[in-house]
Amino acid sequence: MSELENAIIMIVDVFDKYACTEGNKRTLTKGEMKTLMEKELPRLYSNAKKKDASAKLLKDLDDDSSVYVNFEKFIDLLARLLVITEPER
Repeated sequence: MSELENAIIMIVDVFDKYACTEGNKRTLTKGEMKTLMEKELPRLYSNAKKKDASAKLLKDLDDDSSVYVNFEKFIDLLARLLVITEPER
């Protein structure tokens, strides 16, 4: 398997790990999402917080007021965090 394929599998596994801690195992609650970001994305999350972007990102994820983050929204968040912090790599 390629590095990118392994990375994709790891992303799915991390999502599943945190999604299964409360309620629906196919979505993240806001609490699960915050814990995931703090533990699995500490540098990206910290950089986004410094740019005051983290609150907006989380708010934008809840565009349908469902208070849950499904896998598609999670991938969207990852992409946004990468774009925000890309120059700092």
